[in-house]
Amino acid sequence: MSLLVLSAQDVNAVTSELEPEELEALMASVFHRLSSGSEYASPHRTSISMSQHTTLFMPSRVPDLGTTIKVVSVPVSTGDKRGLPASTLVLDEMTGCVKAIVNASTLTALRTAAGSVLATRLLISQAPKTLAHVDLHLRAFPSLESCTIVNRAINTRLENLLSSLRQSHPLRTFSTLTLDDENLKDAVGNANIICTATSSKIPLFTSEWVSPGTHLNLVGSFTPSMHEVDSKLINRAGKVVVDSRDACAIEAGELIVAGKAENPKEPWLNLGLKGSDGVTIFKSVGVGLQDVAIASLVVSRAEQMGRGTRIDNYHS
Repeated sequence: MSLLVLSAQDVNAVTSELEPEELEALMASVFHRLSSGSEYASPHRTSISMSQHTTLFMPSRVPDLGTTIKVVSVPVSTGDKRGLPASTLVLDEMTGCVKAIVNASTLTALRTAAGSVLATRLLISQAPKTLAHVDLHLRAFPSLESCTIVNRAINTRLENLLSSLRQSHPLRTFSTLTLDDENLKDAVGNANIICTATSSKIPLFTSEWVSPGTHLNLVGSFTPSMHEVDSKLINRAGKVVVDSRDACAIEAGELIVAGKAENPKEPWLNLGLKGSDGVTIFKSVGVGLQDVAIASLVVSRAEQMGRGTRIDNYHS
């Protein structure tokens, strides 16, 4: 039996052909399976500490999609700007052998963004015009006019991102800020959608800065010690939706600190009631079923497109 290896370049070639609607539908099927209690296996992630990284292992199986295990390494140093190295092993259901190894560095961001876009579409009360996020939202919501990207520093990586976005979306306005910029408060207040994707242990902004009707996607924190927003904002939100109640009760620092995760069956974690000023929140810590879905789709499309490197007789 052969082994298919998909490099970062192969993955980018495949995912560039995927439309936002297809990715939204894929994540919708994942979240439906989670909420309905359909058959799947997704044990809690395991981690080990390395000298420069904390490495996470996330196995999952969805009977009609496949079985995978993703390995992702999170840098220990906040000064490490190289990104999150990640790979997903895709297993053959009949033989139990690994049939594909997929570079998952961008897939994690893609499936997380797709979940956020789905949540935004379901929860936002009006057509958004101002955004604090990037490409997939821009493709999914034609009404968006501007995007502000807030980074720890203005660096080459950010400039490259801006160049790519401006080329892909020439009719949109893009701006950048740092966390200590005096204009950050206004940027937060003017945003219809705010997406946070950091491992911050202190809130990035206060509840008072967030305008009524704003939707927030909180996708960065994944341990009890991390919180991207303050407890006041969590308690203020009229509707909070999570990717997994069980996982968020253990890992979502914002919910835990706000005292909202003690009972993972608490209704607000699942749906909640509309608040007076319309603030809504989607909190995601990431679940293995998302990795199964996106990796299986990419492997299938790569085989159709003839992408990747095939190692014959790998298991012989």
